[in-house]
Amino acid sequence: ERAELAEKNLKGIEEELETVGENMKQLEKAAEKALEREEKLVEKIFSLQSKYKVTEARFEYGEMNITKLNQRIDDIEDEIYREKLKVKKCSDELDDTFDDMITNY
Repeated sequence: ERAELAEKNLKGIEEELETVGENMKQLEKAAEKALEREEKLVEKIFSLQSKYKVTEARFEYGEMNITKLNQRIDDIEDEIYREKLKVKKCSDELDDTFDDMITNY
């Protein structure tokens, strides 16, 4: 009777060990998958960081170009204004000349 009881206990322990072994295998597989996911995510993070740096550099370059273009536009507008003043001055001089011609001849 004691032998039967010991054998039942042994069987129970063996079954429990088998279950624990299977659980360990499942946990190991889950840990491997988690590690693979982590590695992929780390790679993705590095890739995104790299893309971010490139994008940030392009943004800064674009901003710099916009500043230069705005300055160029301002310079051209100033030049146009000066040229308009010159044309106005010439036009006024021509008007004065024609007025003088009409009154004197």
